[in-house]
Amino acid sequence: MNKKLLSGYSLKYNPFTAQVPVEALCVTPAIDHFCWRVETQLVNEGGFALLSGDPGAGKSVTLRLLASRLATQRDVSVGVLSHATSNIADFYREMGDIFGVTLRPHNRWGGFKVLRERWVAHLEATHVHMVLIADEAQEMPPAVLNELRLLSSDQFDSRALLSVVLAGDARLNAKLAREDLLPLGSRIRIRLPLEPSDREALVRMLTHLVTEAGNASLMTPELVQTLAEHAMGNPRILCATAAELLAAAAHKEVSVLDEKFYLEHFSARPARRGRKAS
Repeated sequence: MNKKLLSGYSLKYNPFTAQVPVEALCVTPAIDHFCWRVETQLVNEGGFALLSGDPGAGKSVTLRLLASRLATQRDVSVGVLSHATSNIADFYREMGDIFGVTLRPHNRWGGFKVLRERWVAHLEATHVHMVLIADEAQEMPPAVLNELRLLSSDQFDSRALLSVVLAGDARLNAKLAREDLLPLGSRIRIRLPLEPSDREALVRMLTHLVTEAGNASLMTPELVQTLAEHAMGNPRILCATAAELLAAAAHKEVSVLDEKFYLEHFSARPARRGRKAS
């Protein structure tokens, strides 16, 4: 939606998209505690943190919040591993790019040695700790996950060189239970499994988002309850439905978003055609 349409609803931005400002995101106590533990424990002591949940449960929001909070700390440098499906060679290319080190991907030992030496020197000279965030980690090959484990510490695990936050869906939990990844699984010190949200939590989230965007009365309380009830416990579904309703209201120049408009809009949708019998 453009600014003109948003201004018609007294909104500073669309509160139902992924571009919501970090400071306007709804932070649950569980997410706040997870970020606090990463900031106060993982950063200084090293190891791995695991953020898991179904698609749309809030992993990306949590990572945005965490990265924003870590960025305010003087003694922390944050890197983001964005290409989860990389093989070992591409993994070292990306790590070299993230941490400003020229690596030769065909020489795994050389890359391994250079990265660790760079981190040790950087830590001793600046006391700045490195944190790596890996989203969609369920797509990472086991060999790359094990390489991360080996890179993250030295002196028989007594000195932390790199703290790692892994985020992924249920497939990541299953992958970490594999025998070849048990050494990595045992190093996960902080876990946050994002469960489906109950109706009250979704109501609080929706109310928070529209209030922060500038119009607490954008939707009637009854509509907020209805949207929360039909979101199946999933924040992404909640926001997608609310975004669709807001766009439809702007298109039809409807000033009040209420249950009546909700029913009119979704009942007018064409029914899905069933498959023809073979």
